Parts: sequence; structure tokens; C-alpha cells
Amino acid sequence: MTKKKHRKPSHNKISNLTNTILSILKKERNSTFNYKQIAAKLGVNDASSRNQIIKKLQQLKAKQEIEEVDRGKFKAIVNTEYHTGILDLAAKGNGYIICDDFEEDVFIASNNINKALNGDEVEFYAYKRRHRGKQEGEITNIIKRAKTEYVGTIQIHEKKNFAFVVADSNKMYTDIFVPINKINKAEDGDKVLVSLEDWPEKSDSPNGKVIEVLGKPGEHGTEINSIMAEYGLPMEFPKEVEDYANNIDLEIKPEEIAKRRDMRKDLTFTIDPKDAKDFDDALSFKVLDNGLYEIGIHIADVSHYLQPGTVLDDEAYERATSIYLVDRVVPMLPEVLSNGACSLRPHEEKYTFSAVFQMNEKCEIKNEWFGRTVTYSDARFAYEEAQAIIENNATINEVDVLKHKKKIDTTIPAEVSLTGEEYQTDVDIAQATIKMNQLARKMRNARMRDGAISFDKVEVKFDLDEEANPVGVFFKTSKDANKMIEEFMLLANRKVSEFVGKQKKTFVYRVHDEPNDEKLAQLQTVVARFGHKLNFKDKGSIASSLNNLLKDVVGKKEQNLVDTLTIRTMSKAEYTTHNIGHYGLAFEYYSHFTSPIRRYPDVMAHRLLQLYLDGGKSANEEIYEERCKHSSNMEYLATKAERDSIKYMQIRFMQDHQDEEFLGVISGVTDWGIYIEIISNKCEGMVSVRDMKDDHYQFDQDQYAMVGKKSSIMYQLGDEVIVKVKNADLTKKHLDFYMVGKPEVDSE
Repeated sequence: MTKKKHRKPSHNKISNLTNTILSILKKERNSTFNYKQIAAKLGVNDASSRNQIIKKLQQLKAKQEIEEVDRGKFKAIVNTEYHTGILDLAAKGNGYIICDDFEEDVFIASNNINKALNGDEVEFYAYKRRHRGKQEGEITNIIKRAKTEYVGTIQIHEKKNFAFVVADSNKMYTDIFVPINKINKAEDGDKVLVSLEDWPEKSDSPNGKVIEVLGKPGEHGTEINSIMAEYGLPMEFPKEVEDYANNIDLEIKPEEIAKRRDMRKDLTFTIDPKDAKDFDDALSFKVLDNGLYEIGIHIADVSHYLQPGTVLDDEAYERATSIYLVDRVVPMLPEVLSNGACSLRPHEEKYTFSAVFQMNEKCEIKNEWFGRTVTYSDARFAYEEAQAIIENNATINEVDVLKHKKKIDTTIPAEVSLTGEEYQTDVDIAQATIKMNQLARKMRNARMRDGAISFDKVEVKFDLDEEANPVGVFFKTSKDANKMIEEFMLLANRKVSEFVGKQKKTFVYRVHDEPNDEKLAQLQTVVARFGHKLNFKDKGSIASSLNNLLKDVVGKKEQNLVDTLTIRTMSKAEYTTHNIGHYGLAFEYYSHFTSPIRRYPDVMAHRLLQLYLDGGKSANEEIYEERCKHSSNMEYLATKAERDSIKYMQIRFMQDHQDEEFLGVISGVTDWGIYIEIISNKCEGMVSVRDMKDDHYQFDQDQYAMVGKKSSIMYQLGDEVIVKVKNADLTKKHLDFYMVGKPEVDSE
């Protein structure tokens, strides 16, 4: 007879038992638990552990932190106020909850995340204790997942009949378990889109299924599709939407013209980037007999074709914006509209929605008119052509000569005939451009005096070959021609919103709050490193001081760093029906009205303006506020996708420059490494502190520096350094450098 094997009693003390029991009871605060149920949740069943639980339950009962509802059944005494907020996870697994109930973010340790994921709306309670000066809390419930689909690389374990997907996002702290029958024909190492299905209570990883195989990591198409999939953004239109768009009647009809102001005989032209395919705004110019200038800002009448309640409108609303990736545009509207019917192409009649102003030489508005029109574009120009007219005081004919002399970009198509009557059009448009530029400068100067902030941040662009490989980097800057168009678009946006706003009716505003005081103080500390002083005494001095700073850094090594940091001090612009004005532009009223081909809020602005021009009552504010929130959210996702695509292309560009040395500027310093932006191409990468072998470097937070313990060598924010490319990882979208050192200073 064999002896029964007895499990040896465990005398190990269960760590953090008080908080663990309270967490279990508070998480399910409407349920009761006995000691056995708590033991099961902890995964213990030995006598010692059970005794510890029984003893702790009695202690907590005595302290009146829990109550015994029935014999042996306990429930949490909820005297803690519960809050809701949005979780922002850090890469290391800890997180912060953004909650309106607290002035500062609430710290959540990784062991108190409780299966919440980045961006989730969560319920939490706040501890009495604090973590490094911050309020600390614990997540008790997940109210709403921010997302359920993730992009990652699949690792298949065929012998074990399962796979894991390792998410690309460094904020996703767990792999996703996928049964072998749900891998959707993916092969080991493929980039995939996986959907979360459930997360069993005792599992470390959620369960999921592969819903799309994106391709092999590192391939161009795979990486671009991955960026879009990561943010849940569409690459193509559903067939029913394309079919609907292709069946719209696009003919310009006499009966529709009769309902509109006919402006086809007014001198009208477009100015856009040379590679633009959709032209959603045009300008008209006329000198009136009374000496005033009549300037029309004509916008594609997208709302004429985009009717509420249709599949086309539903799709446009869901997208809310066009997305501009490094190698393509993902439009809000199908091509038949975006590049066709709604594009104000030269020598074509188009339905438009217009804001027409009569102004004097001082840019004082003497008359304004808003309404639907029909227009005819006499010519299309690229910014480079318009700039050449402005700089050389030239006619279009003369600009054409400048092209042949290679004074301006020769890739710009010549789209204006230069003979007979059309030669006079050439002269008229050139004169109109020069005069409108003069007026635009006056309007811009007035804005600056009123406290507008002048952001002219350099944009990074890539020269791509036929296979979308980056063969060069160039910087896009804003010149007079760009600023001229911008001023007249700002004028239309401001005056349309002012017209509706003063009627106290529901409208879609583009608002921008005042800058954050704490961020302004941080900016002041950083720019002082470069010898710049700021004055933040009052609202007026803040704007003036920031403008002077932005002007002072132009052309200097710290320009891009200072531009970026200054933008970060600003609040985020958003769409709302609650008007608080636009701080950055110094406007009391501001909306988006001028780009309905690529922005849904502009379509809403058109519809509301027409409703009120027709004498309609104020629209439902609640409905439009919800649409504004959706539009702001989609704009945020599109911006992230656009930035990710630039980062991807920068890393791809740097793959061909392995082991080369570059001059850069230190753009960030952390305890794990130094971020450096290369001056010649704006690519940013990191030198890991682990790779700095010449000394033991420590992070000095007060000086924004990494300091060598033995040598006292200091690498400080804003310093110029020489780096060498260590690794350009397309999959992780990470650029690593080796530190070579500081450039030699010329003693002469």
C-alpha cells in the first residue's frame, strides 16, 4: 500500500496582501467574496496562504476598510471617490491618467494598470499617498478601449499550435496570443493587423486574431500600410462609395447657375504647390470705379455634391480629413470629386462658395458678401511662379523667360497661353498678384501687432524616385506667395465665423487656447541656454516675446529645436461649437471654411453658413459638438500617421548612410540617452548612454545635460556634436547613432 503524498505546508508570506485584497474587493465592489474565492484569485490553495487571507480579512474588517455582509462573506467599504480619465502609458509600463478632477496627471504604477491599454477610458481611485510628488492611483475598471486593433510582427510556434503578435507600438506592454486557427494564413515574421478578442482574467496576454496580413517588414508598401493600419485609417474607398461618386451628375447646369452669383467674368486664378492635384481655393481681383479693391475668395462647393444621409457623406465624415503621407495622399473624397468636379482647374467652370470683400488701400473692409457662386479659373500657378512675379515685378510672359534662364523651377508646367487677348490676362494677373501681395503684407503686419504668433517652421520633404526610394532631402519654407494666399484664406475664415458668431447661432469654430504657463517656463529655461530672453509679464508681452524669439533664431543652429519647443508650449487647436477665439492668430472668431475637399469641418461650415443665409434657425449644438470632437480626433490620428511616415522615410534615407559622420544638434537629453537632430537633413536619432564608452555618463536634469563622471565632458541641449550612423531600423522606426564628439572650434 503506497503512502499518500502530502503537500508540505508553505510558510511563505504573501506579499502586499492588504492592497491585493482591497484591490480585488474594490474592483468588484458590488460583489461579496469569501476567503476561498480570494485565494483562488491569488492562485494559492495551501493552508498557510489561506490562514494569512483569513487573518488579513479580519484585520481589514476591524479597521472598517471592509465589511462582513454575511457570515464569511466580505465586501469593500467604498469611501473612496472614483474618477474617470484617459490612460497615457509610458514605454516602461507605468502610466498617467489625464482627469479633469485633478490639476495634475495621476501616476499609475505598472502593477496597478490592471490590463488597461494606452488611451483607454478608465475608472480609478486615488490613493492618499503620492509618488514622487504626484498623486498616485489604481485602475479599477476599463470603461472603453481606445482601440482593439494593433499592428505587429507575428511569431508562429507551429509545434505548440499558437502564435504571438509583438506589437510595433512601444506603449503596448504585452504580446497578443493568437491560436493557430486564427492566423489568417500569415507566415512567421509577417507584419499583421491583429484584433483583440478577449483577455482571460488569469492570462498575461490578451487573445486575438489576425484580420489582415500587411506584408514583409521593411518593404515600402508594408510599412506605409502598417502606419495607416496602426491608427485605423483607411487606404481605399469601399466599392459602394466609389460607385455612388461615379454616378453623380457633374454637369454645370443653367438652372443651377441661375441660383448663384455669376462671377465667371471676374479675373480668377489659383496658386498652389507645383505637385498639387486638387485646387480647392481661387482668388479673383477687380478694381472698382470707387477705387476699392474687390477680392473674392472662392472655395470649391463640395456641399453641393456631398449630400447628408448618403454613403458618400457618411464616408467623408468618418475620414474627416485627407492624409498626406510622404509618398501619397489618402483623400477624404473619391478622385472624381477631389481631383475632378470640386477641383478649380484652369479654364473650367465650377460651382463655388465665395467670400467677397471690398477693401481700401489700408485693408479696411468696406463691404462683404457670402454665398454660392459659379466661377471660371483663368489660370493656374505654382507658388514658385507667383513668387517669381512678386520678386521680379514680372509678367507671366517674363516669368516664362525666367524659366528658360533657370531662374525658377523648370518643372512647373506652363499652363497660360501668351498670345492675343490672353496676353492681357497674363498682365492683369501679374498686376493683381503684386497688388494682392502688398495688401496681404499689410494684413499680416496688422495681425502681428494684434498679438498673432508667427510660426514659419521648416518642413522636411523628400525627393523620391519612381519606386518611392528617398534620393534626397529638401526643406520647404514659406515665402511671400505662400503668405499671400494664407492671408486671404485667413480673412475668409475669420469673417465667415464672425458673421455667424455675432448672430449667436451654432457654428463650427477652430479654437486655440492660451499657452500653458508651466510649458512657457520650461521654454524660458531652455532658450536661456542660447542667450535668448523672454518676457511673460502679460498676454501681450508673451506674443511679442515669442515672435522676437522665433525671428532671432532664424538661420541659427538652434532654430528647429526652438521652433519645435515653442510650438509645444502652445495649446492644441481643435474644432468646437464653443468659441473661445484663436490665440495663435489673435482672432476673436475663426473657423475653417477654405478647404472642404480635404477637411470635413469646412463642409459643415459651408452647410451651416448656407442654412443661416437662407434664414434658418440655429442648428442643434449637441450634434455639431459631437461631430467637432470626431473631426478633432481624426485630425490628430492623421497628423500622427503623417509624422510616422516622415520618420519612416528619414530612417530609410539614412540606411544608405551607414557609418557616415554628420554634424547635428542635441535636441533632447534623457537618463537613457541623447537625441540628436542632423543639421543637413533634420533626421533625428539617439545615442544610447550604453554606447558612450569613453566615460561613465550621468544625466543632469537641471542642466539638460549628460556629464562624464571622470572627464566632466558635458553634452548639453543645443550643443553641436558629430555623430556616426550606427543603425537605421525600419521595423522599429528607430535611428541609432554613435557619438564621435564635439566639432573642433576654429581658433581664428
